[in-house]
Amino acid sequence: MAQASTQADTGAGTGADGRAGTAGPWRGRRGAASERPAGRRHSSDRPRRSVLLTVLTALVAVYTLVPLAWLLISATKTQKSLLDSFGLWFSGDFALWDNIQQTLTYDDHIFVRWLLNTLLYVALGAGGATFLAVLGGYGLAKFDFPGRRAVFAVVIGAVAVPGAALAVPTFLMFSKMGLTNTPWAVIVPSLISPFGLYLMWVFASEAIPDELLEAARVDGSGEIRTFFRIGLPLLGPGIVTVLLFTVVATWNNYFLPLIMIKDPDWYPLTLGLNAWNAQAATAGGQPVFNLVVTGSLLTIVPLVAAFLLLQRFWQTGLAAGSVKE
Repeated sequence: MAQASTQADTGAGTGADGRAGTAGPWRGRRGAASERPAGRRHSSDRPRRSVLLTVLTALVAVYTLVPLAWLLISATKTQKSLLDSFGLWFSGDFALWDNIQQTLTYDDHIFVRWLLNTLLYVALGAGGATFLAVLGGYGLAKFDFPGRRAVFAVVIGAVAVPGAALAVPTFLMFSKMGLTNTPWAVIVPSLISPFGLYLMWVFASEAIPDELLEAARVDGSGEIRTFFRIGLPLLGPGIVTVLLFTVVATWNNYFLPLIMIKDPDWYPLTLGLNAWNAQAATAGGQPVFNLVVTGSLLTIVPLVAAFLLLQRFWQTGLAAGSVKE
């Protein structure tokens, strides 16, 4: 009896691993918790699944990909098949290559002219807007001067103003200057990007340490040299992000060229395709809906390629500053 009592006391006072003070019931609960199925554990490597989030993501994917699928399938059809068949399935002969050839050669290669105009507007407008946003964002982030808060308020206010609201005043101003119906009427307004300036301001504040700039100044480096040798390389992801936003905005710009440009030779792709689409409604106009669809497909190819090539820089730029060290 005494030996049994001693064994019971020993079992209650020590655990299975020999540690003193571990009671049997507590040991049993911990053991049960440690033996839970692995499927119920959630961590960063095994996140919790959400059926609602999965359904919403699928709906967004369908909403995004179905128009692209319709565009790709419709570009393979002839004018007759395009109007007589279901939009989300192939019909008739595969006419994609013929449609591309007709799009590029129709009306004395006017589509190629529109494409070159769009590239000109993007190169000068979006490129210039990115450069100015980088300069302005770096200066606002790394220099302290009177009125800095007022500039910040103006930039935030400019971001909230839609571009269409400024189109008519811009037209009146450019009309008095004699710049309407010229490429400058599209390029100059495109140089201003309040959102790009704000994005570069925030990015430069986090990406460039003030101590690094102070060290460069102590070593005798001028402000311009410091910017190009130290600041600019560190701003690479932010520059690519702003460049993508400005390129897409300029490439898809429709309302501003609509009120500024009257000469078809200076049309961008957006206005040119709209002119082709409206051609069937004019007296004696020839419907070219297959060329409109094919031209729309060719229009989005450069944007898709740019996003695929610069995607990793774009993601890095958006994530910058989200974690404070």
